[in-house]
Amino acid sequence: MKKIISVLVIASGLLAATSAKAQKIGYIRIDDMVSLMPQAAKIDTLLSKYQTDSLNGTLNNIVAEYQYKDSMLTKVDTSKTPKQVLNQLRNDVNVLAYQIQNWQTLANQAYQNKQQQLYAPLYDKVIAAVRSVAKEKGYTYVVSKDVFLVAPDGDDMLPAVAAKLGVKVPPALLQKPTGKPNQ
Repeated sequence: MKKIISVLVIASGLLAATSAKAQKIGYIRIDDMVSLMPQAAKIDTLLSKYQTDSLNGTLNNIVAEYQYKDSMLTKVDTSKTPKQVLNQLRNDVNVLAYQIQNWQTLANQAYQNKQQQLYAPLYDKVIAAVRSVAKEKGYTYVVSKDVFLVAPDGDDMLPAVAAKLGVKVPPALLQKPTGKPNQ
């Protein structure tokens, strides 16, 4: 009975090892592929314009509104101003002061939201191309090159995905295939 169990364990181990070797693994850095897309330069220009026009303009408006409302509280005779109006002005000044003090955080959040909104279609397009190339070339697994420190041999899929999307890859990104990610 022990011999039969031993034979079954060895046979299942060999079967598992054989099927593991039949798996084809590829890797890619999605961000690298997205940055090569021609639309990425246009998006970067739009984001720069958004930073300059919208975010910086908004900060200027907030500062101007703060200065105006603060001057109404400090420079104008407020003895005849109703308490409700004064309370509202004080509240507004406090809110505006908070926004100014935390502007970098608020602006970064707004910028990241805009960036995600603009880049989402490109990421979707690249991921669809990766899936298509993986299916066409028989890849069982496709991993992000950035995630693994140690991984089994695999193929860099960047050139194939770039070809699928009609994007030229600069020679600097075309490394000699070592079969191992992150080397």
